[in-house]
Amino acid sequence: MSILIDKHTRVMTQGITGKTGQFHTAMCRDYAHGKHCFVAGVNPKKAGESFDGIPIFGTVKDAKAQTGATVSVIYVPPPFAADAIDEAVDAELDLVICITEGIPVRDMIRTRHRMQGSKTILLGPNCPGVITPGEIKIGIMPGHIHQPGRIGVVSRSGTLTYEAASQLAAFGLGQSTVVGIGGDPVGGLKHIDVLKMFNDDPGTDAVIMVGEIGGDAEETCARWIKDHMRKPVVGFIAGVTAPPGKRMGHAGAIISGGKGTAQEKLSVMEDCGIRVTRNPAEMGKLLASLVSPEYLPFD
Repeated sequence: MSILIDKHTRVMTQGITGKTGQFHTAMCRDYAHGKHCFVAGVNPKKAGESFDGIPIFGTVKDAKAQTGATVSVIYVPPPFAADAIDEAVDAELDLVICITEGIPVRDMIRTRHRMQGSKTILLGPNCPGVITPGEIKIGIMPGHIHQPGRIGVVSRSGTLTYEAASQLAAFGLGQSTVVGIGGDPVGGLKHIDVLKMFNDDPGTDAVIMVGEIGGDAEETCARWIKDHMRKPVVGFIAGVTAPPGKRMGHAGAIISGGKGTAQEKLSVMEDCGIRVTRNPAEMGKLLASLVSPEYLPFD
């Protein structure tokens, strides 16, 4: 089992004709079932053309109607990326994954307002994407470090997303789904949204949750975990050494008024029963210490 995507997912790439879109679409197609999953591209100026055998359509609605794609991944440049999200939402796609970094906050505020009441789930922007190991990857993560298994990973930090997966693999622990939610101040899925999905997923038995300084999303999620989570959670907060008032990492990693510090977040997480580490090199080891072969019924 997995959350969000699997080998039956059908994907379109918005921005497929750009260098970044072409490179990562090709890499995703070469991973697992990617050749069957990536079925369309979108560029209003190049409708009727193709890339690597993938047909290009002028609009998201046309791509959806002609190929059945219900998921979009966006590599559109920052000035136009929010409009690309809007188009995907208007087409009523199930999931939109926005990789683009540097989208103006004002644009994303407008887009999030427009999304109210929509069926579409947004992941990102400024995120590495999502992967169900052995089935499909949508985004920029290196596929070879991931292994199929039963551990969920959700992270604001792209680099630490990969690090968590690599550490788990070193202990022979694969992942059900790995989700990089991104760290922009205005975006889509939060930790709590993904933890709810993992909690309901019969193919996920434990979770690594990686946060960052700034905001209160991790504390909100920790309190939900205390009251509702049925599976063990390991936590880490990036930016431990960032001084107050300084930004570290993503645009959302800003400490304000002494709130949102790593220590504050870790303390709340510990109070809520989450096993935390202050050393990013220990995430996989700590998770491995909480589980056993009897607890993890590997397929």
